Amino acid sequence: MNWINNVVRPKIRSILRRDTPENLWIKCPETGQLVFYKDVEQNQFVIPSSGYHMRISAPKRLATMFDGGEFEDIALPEVQIDPLKFRDERRYADRLKDARTKTGYQDAVKLGIGRLEGQMVTIGVQDFDFMGGSLGMAAGEAIIAGLETALRRETPFIMFAASGGARMQEGILSLMQLPRTTVAVQLLREAKKPYIVVLTNPTTGGVTASYAMLGDVHIAEPGALIGFAGPRVIEQTIREKLPAGFQRSEYLAEHGMVDMVVHRHQLRATLGQLCRLLMKQPALVPGKQLPAA
Repeated sequence: MNWINNVVRPKIRSILRRDTPENLWIKCPETGQLVFYKDVEQNQFVIPSSGYHMRISAPKRLATMFDGGEFEDIALPEVQIDPLKFRDERRYADRLKDARTKTGYQDAVKLGIGRLEGQMVTIGVQDFDFMGGSLGMAAGEAIIAGLETALRRETPFIMFAASGGARMQEGILSLMQLPRTTVAVQLLREAKKPYIVVLTNPTTGGVTASYAMLGDVHIAEPGALIGFAGPRVIEQTIREKLPAGFQRSEYLAEHGMVDMVVHRHQLRATLGQLCRLLMKQPALVPGKQLPAA
């Protein structure tokens, strides 16, 4: 036995070895550049060099929107788990359990109410990390609960949409959330309270076919994929090459499908201004102290 190679060197390596967290670096999907995670986190998960907007978790999204990061959690209604006893390669109940363990969320939507630039607002955030932000019974009930809270508390409702579409494991029960959320949006509209939608990457499928396109104002983050069917499906259906940037935020803004494309750094100020305008409140005076929470 060679004690230098088999004993001494391994011990030296173990002393010099440093544990490196898996998320220490982030690779920009657009340029391939490796960026320090802390720099991206401090930049609201926007790659500093390219401006690429990474996905941001629901809790962090809510914290960046509300004054001081403080808000009141809105309780989510309980729904039946796996009503169809669905099974493909795995049981749907097991997939749900894994998603909840991985993310720490009960489902794809999180709600909060608090002050945004001094005014009370209700915000719902769809998190793509939970089963692709898919719309099922729990997510539908959560969105309706958010709209009802805004109606009861007389606040605007801001919805951050991010989804791959309806949740196939719940079948028709998932598709029923499209008309149910549409009715809830209409009730808020009849009460003359603003409903603002922020479309993030990606927003597709049944979500785009329902509450994501029913806002009084539609804002999109830069570069977000927004549409019903994916570009590849459309190309195969019509057998034509799609224009460059098709279904991206900038293309949709140019063609009147969204009202504006707003960088994440300006999003909070833009939403505050829109809420004041639609609620017929006075403009925010620079330097003036905001109302106490």
